[in-house]
Amino acid sequence: MRLVLQNDKYRARWGAGAGARARKLAVGCCAAALASTALLSGCAGEDSRAGAAPGQGAPAHPGPHAGQLTEHARLVAAAKRWGLQQVPLTPPPPPAKKPVITARAGFEVDHQEDWYLPPVFTTVPTKQKIVFLTIDDGSEKDPRFLQMMRELKIPYTAFLSNYLVKDDYGYFRRMQSYGHTLNNHTLHHPYLPGLSYEEQKKEICGMQDIMEKQFGERPKVFRPPYGNYNQDTLIAAKTCGIKYAPIWNEEVFVDHWEYREDDQKLRRGDIVLTHFRGRDDWNGTMVDDMRRFLDKVTREGYAVARLEDYL
Repeated sequence: MRLVLQNDKYRARWGAGAGARARKLAVGCCAAALASTALLSGCAGEDSRAGAAPGQGAPAHPGPHAGQLTEHARLVAAAKRWGLQQVPLTPPPPPAKKPVITARAGFEVDHQEDWYLPPVFTTVPTKQKIVFLTIDDGSEKDPRFLQMMRELKIPYTAFLSNYLVKDDYGYFRRMQSYGHTLNNHTLHHPYLPGLSYEEQKKEICGMQDIMEKQFGERPKVFRPPYGNYNQDTLIAAKTCGIKYAPIWNEEVFVDHWEYREDDQKLRRGDIVLTHFRGRDDWNGTMVDDMRRFLDKVTREGYAVARLEDYL
């Protein structure tokens, strides 16, 4: 049996007049239309300078419709408003066929496959240049973070611990209403391998009960606190209805990144961890943290995709 440990550092009516007055108004309308077209064309040009490529944020065909240009102009304005260096890239559509998820090599436990235990993994198999954003615990409840991610249309997955979210379930219901997925991170965020099987089961299944009561469903995705687990953890998780146990390959903080791999590079399909933290814990806010995250992944040509679309 192998025990995996990872420290958790934690959106006039026209009059009846005619003649010269009508001609004057018609000319004015044409001029306004031309000005609007020029403005939108300028926004499209900014996208090409940002290095967007088909399938990675830019339209996959020439001649986008006016509605597409309008949406891009909105994203340009949002990126500027939140202080980003570039407009985040748009992820490709979810795969028609989901990738096969298995435990990362060296992260298995005894009977991992023959008991069909939830796999622990750090990267999703994909050829697309995408990464997945996951956010843990639920301590900081920053409304500006919700606004930022909604305006920029960035998907993420939250892993919640009840002792930190119970003072404001409404914040996370609002998050859920924006299309983000809420998953299980135990009741009290303990070091699970230090608990008995029954104690681990209580932590995981107990949080499943809370998730169903407060958010309407029992998650199928669970993250062990600190990335620490043993065979009992995965058996208990399976008993509680869990199918996947993703951890992470990189972690982003408000002032730096940390990497699991020695080459300290992002990879296609990597899961990135951050936390619900603010100035009480960091030298900055969640908005600052997300700015650092988005600037890096966009600069390196990655889009942010929704993890559950690949599970």
